[in-house]
Amino acid sequence: MEATGGTEELVSGELVSVAHALSLPAESYGNDPDIEMAWAMRAMQHAEIYYKLISSVDPQFLKLTKVDDHIYSEFRENFKNLRIDILDPEELKSESAKEKWRPFCLKFDGIVEDFNYGTLLRLNCSQGYTEENTIFAPRIQFFAIEIARNREGYNKAVYTGIKDKEEKEASNGGDKGANSREEEKGANREGEKEKEAYKEINKSSETTM
Repeated sequence: MEATGGTEELVSGELVSVAHALSLPAESYGNDPDIEMAWAMRAMQHAEIYYKLISSVDPQFLKLTKVDDHIYSEFRENFKNLRIDILDPEELKSESAKEKWRPFCLKFDGIVEDFNYGTLLRLNCSQGYTEENTIFAPRIQFFAIEIARNREGYNKAVYTGIKDKEEKEASNGGDKGANSREEEKGANREGEKEKEAYKEINKSSETTM
């Protein structure tokens, strides 16, 4: 993953590292709960890095792969009317949807590294990675949808939301420290809840393409 400006090398390094951490496709894991959990935690780490990225950099300026233009062109040629701000799981996971997605995904075999490895994808792009808002998807599907969300301005809701929150905190003056401590406690509690949620997602998820 690349980003324009000073963040390019940092972002690329982080996401290349995470990509290599996901060393096996989900279908290779069978029913081994330890391996499944390890894979789910690595996928979650990738998701956390990506969410922090679109929270701190205007997503319209991000480049996720070296072939973003190709991915986006093919995606919108094949899925012209697919709504991407709020995804319908049936448009991704139903048998008829898989028949449409499979040829698209296979076009990037050998072009996008680990194109079919499991990745976490948000359903509603204005929200974070929660149990209700997250599904498993092949990596190329994640790239296609997130590149489109970035280019078409949908992911900017996350970026502007974080910026608005920071500005409000700064304007609170003396109350800022107390508020930050409370928010940190809340974030820690939420983090524990998300870890448990991903355990359940991993157990109940279907095998990706």
